[in-house]
Amino acid sequence: MNFRTRLIFLLALGLALPVFAQDPAVSAEEQAVLDEEARLEAEEAAAAPAANDPTAPNPAPAHPELRPVLDQFGGEAGLTKLMDTFMAGLLADEKMGPFFANADQARVKRQLVEQFCVILGGDCTYTGRDMKSSHAGLGIDRADFNRLVEVLQVAMDQHDVPFSAQNRLLAKLAPMHREVVTE
Repeated sequence: MNFRTRLIFLLALGLALPVFAQDPAVSAEEQAVLDEEARLEAEEAAAAPAANDPTAPNPAPAHPELRPVLDQFGGEAGLTKLMDTFMAGLLADEKMGPFFANADQARVKRQLVEQFCVILGGDCTYTGRDMKSSHAGLGIDRADFNRLVEVLQVAMDQHDVPFSAQNRLLAKLAPMHREVVTE
């Protein structure tokens, strides 16, 4: 490399270095994306299997014999619609609303769909925590649990889920009160 070529190279490098050395400011939009990614990572860490209580019963035991009942709910798509109605009912309910107002409602709905789908013999995977870990410290009493079931029944009625199908699901969910009720 001759002197002139080296000089041009060094000048070009000298002009480029400040650009590489700059710490670009993060736009509000980029910061929002970074914040959302951090929130999702924290949420995933909170829901990791390691957070489960090893002594707690399986929160989504599969019952393949209930697959016809899942069909009566409209399959996974029907469960998703049901959870939208159910969450709206919970939020509107004077007693239940405070339990769900600050919760990640999309996550709760998604995990309920997964849980109900697995219980009803569907080809889903439950990614949530066990009931004991999920409800620890929430101060849920038997009346709260019963009210939640009532709101669920109203939602199922609104979606024309046959009464017998409702009862078959509720029979599988009812024993969970032992892990959910903390007061």
